[in-house]
Amino acid sequence: MSKDDKDVTTEAPKKSKKKLMIIVIAAVVLLGGGAGGYFMFFAGGEKAEAAPKKGAVVAMDSALTINLAEGHYLKLAFTLQATEDAGEAEIDNAEAIDIAIDKYTGVEIAELETEKGRQAAKTELLDEIKKVYNVDDQHIIMDIYFTQFVTQ
Repeated sequence: MSKDDKDVTTEAPKKSKKKLMIIVIAAVVLLGGGAGGYFMFFAGGEKAEAAPKKGAVVAMDSALTINLAEGHYLKLAFTLQATEDAGEAEIDNAEAIDIAIDKYTGVEIAELETEKGRQAAKTELLDEIKKVYNVDDQHIIMDIYFTQFVTQ
């Protein structure tokens, strides 16, 4: 064995400090970004609006019968969930009933027969009702509950 062969085998390869530096820099960036995100969204960011507290429930006197498309109909009854902001004042649900009649008249029965369709229709109805009742930064209505929903 020659002297050159012996030197090659006994020398350990040098470890690169570049790889270690890249790992350290990546860790610092990730930890810094995570901490910044936490403080922005949870600690120091704008405070999220508190969810309204439930108040009185306003029920309909009787169920509605609404004409759907192609001779079908919908028998519908719902209640309005008011918030504490509504106070003791009695809420007139006539406008909500009118909105429901306008919303569902002439709708295809296939749109309302599935759970997904009913949920989408309920969400759209709630959005329209909230636009009417929740004015001047006062949240009066927070939800609706279907108490009858029959299609034929």
